[in-house]
Amino acid sequence: METLRGGDWKEGPLLMLFTVTGCNINLYGIMAGTSRHDREMAVNAKKQLSVCTDPVESLRLQCLARGSSGIKGLGRTFKIMDDDNNRTLDMKEFMKGLNDYGVLIEKEEAMAMFQRFDRDNSGFIDFDEFLLTLRPPMSNARKEVIMQAFRKLDKTNDGVITIEDLRGVYNVKYHPKYQNGEWTEEQVFRKFLDSFDSPYDKDGQVTKEEFLNYYCGVSASIDSDVYFILMMKNAWKL
Repeated sequence: METLRGGDWKEGPLLMLFTVTGCNINLYGIMAGTSRHDREMAVNAKKQLSVCTDPVESLRLQCLARGSSGIKGLGRTFKIMDDDNNRTLDMKEFMKGLNDYGVLIEKEEAMAMFQRFDRDNSGFIDFDEFLLTLRPPMSNARKEVIMQAFRKLDKTNDGVITIEDLRGVYNVKYHPKYQNGEWTEEQVFRKFLDSFDSPYDKDGQVTKEEFLNYYCGVSASIDSDVYFILMMKNAWKL
């Protein structure tokens, strides 16, 4: 079992390090792409928005301007409106989702975007396919290293990371907020899982899609495949 040693926790604004059998694994800094990456990504996205004319690219940039969780957050907004769980949206739901998420887009552009994804003219779009297209392009090598990290966390191999996956694997007793009684073990783990979630819908579970959507945001802030893969491997000891 991987455990922590005394005094190994270090915290910063978006940084939480702990040592697992002598190796540093960065839970918050690496997973959030670091606050620096998020800031750079937001600035670049806003610059590109000012000259962007393609509606899909404009929507992608508006999501990335919110940081690593932007695209995943839009996906969560759509999911909340999918009352019948059929993972499709009609025009009204699509427009409401964009509005609820605060996306600035002309009605005509949103309608044109919807029609672009409604390939069979059924009046519905598959929002998984929509989000897949919205993700910034990633190489297969990046996708594979992201999935390696997911599989390492998903101890039960059920396709979802939960507190139970983390319990018994990561020892939190040296975390300062656990030591001073401010947080329970469950709260430490929940804080970790919440870093993947949209601020509007934290459910304490992380699916493969959410994990991938999250890291798509991180990936967008890093130009080099080599650096991204090295960062992931160092973070998770892959």
